[in-house]
Amino acid sequence: MPNTLTLALSKGRIFKETLPLLKAAGIEPIDDPDTSRKLILETNQADVRLIIVRASDVPTYVEYGGADIGVAGKDVLLEHPNAELYEPVDLEIAQCKLMTAGKVGEAVKSGRLKVATKFIQSTRRFYAEQGQQVDIIKLYGSMELAPLVGLADRIVDVVDTGNTLRANGLEPLEHIADISSRLVVNKASMKMKHARIQQFIERIRAAVAEKNND
Repeated sequence: MPNTLTLALSKGRIFKETLPLLKAAGIEPIDDPDTSRKLILETNQADVRLIIVRASDVPTYVEYGGADIGVAGKDVLLEHPNAELYEPVDLEIAQCKLMTAGKVGEAVKSGRLKVATKFIQSTRRFYAEQGQQVDIIKLYGSMELAPLVGLADRIVDVVDTGNTLRANGLEPLEHIADISSRLVVNKASMKMKHARIQQFIERIRAAVAEKNND
């Protein structure tokens, strides 16, 4: 739709923390994604709509024009290192760290490590920089289980409080990256709808600054 601005968001923490920023930019969804089964949500602005997608799919929808703008965690963006996207604003929400973790007090294993993660690209880059040979095992969830059952020596995952790690006898070890959610923009949309998107970016940037001054 040539005159419609489409924003790609994922449910959960990112959506909840993005809502106040959108509200500051004058955009509020009419439907609640937690109770609605709709994947396209209308807003109080007739020419702005939200689409609800998996967090890991946000960069793909934006890059290939399914959405003009999206909000994605830096952990997800690091898995799309060659994506053709603009990343104009760090929203400074959904903050956490991407880290390695292993069993509490376990000695470092010599030789090749087995590492379980869904963050394949970041893990490969990190261990390559360390000069450490690893076998990467792709998992989509319950990462903490892998060292406990001998599937992996280490995991790479996002860490917020670290409570889940500790509850499962694991501890965070090496810091890979600081993570927060970013505004991403489709390059073609930025050209075709430049004034509209630039205005939206400025409003969001002002909302982030105001939040930080509170």
